[in-house]
Amino acid sequence: MKVIHYKEVEPKYYETETAKNAWGRVVIGQADGAKNFCMRVFELHENGSSDFHQHDWEHEVFVHSGHGAVLINGDTVELGPGSVVFIPSGQEHQLKNTGKEPLVFVCVIPSGAPEL
Repeated sequence: MKVIHYKEVEPKYYETETAKNAWGRVVIGQADGAKNFCMRVFELHENGSSDFHQHDWEHEVFVHSGHGAVLINGDTVELGPGSVVFIPSGQEHQLKNTGKEPLVFVCVIPSGAPEL
């Protein structure tokens, strides 16, 4: 069993052509013996965004705090605390922070996908 506060995991900064002001933490993953899923907590700071991408696996997102939007298949949907997003495999998507405070969200992916 593992019980921690997510901030106990050191965040890793990542930036690509389309991702900026983005930090991620693998809070439960292969190193913990998780065989089926990986749980990550992301923080997108002001004007931050995740990578605009698609992949072969689905994932689920829960917004903990902040305000933002998800772009998926050409549509933009506003997000806030408590929002839940299901992103099917193969769909291009990106999350963006639209507020001043960090957009903090949990993202669950299947084991075997790149953890971060």
